[in-house]
Amino acid sequence: MTKTAFDSPARACLPCAMQPDVFRHPYRVTYADCTTGNHVYYARYLDFLEAARNEFFRTLGCPFLEWQDQGIAFPVIECRLRYRSPARYDDLLSLEIWPTRAEGIRLDFAYCIRKSAGPLILEAETLHVCTGSHEKPKRLPGELCNRLQPFLRSAAR
Repeated sequence: MTKTAFDSPARACLPCAMQPDVFRHPYRVTYADCTTGNHVYYARYLDFLEAARNEFFRTLGCPFLEWQDQGIAFPVIECRLRYRSPARYDDLLSLEIWPTRAEGIRLDFAYCIRKSAGPLILEAETLHVCTGSHEKPKRLPGELCNRLQPFLRSAAR
């Protein structure tokens, strides 16, 4: 069975200083992200993960739009989230993302969201498949695999 970030949460989301090859994206929680109880609405975290993934691809030099223009997409086929602590309005968050699998047609990511220099808020995984313009699975482009390689690590370190 494939190991997930949840098999060893304490090891998967090590403190930032211990993870040199992890992309970090800052995010300030907006009022629109929160419930009337002043915590982030649970489903909004999926939007945060997508934003971090988009910025990660942009820093690799291959934004999603470029792949889309080539007829390639990476739809999410499964996601897992484990909530650890609430985030609240105006909190500054650090969204950490790293690829855990980039082979064949599969592209998977693990994430940690934490308050800047603070507690762990969320652990997550998104599992993707590479598809062509007709939504048929296809192998990951070699160029993408090469760019992901320095960041690639297992979900449960």
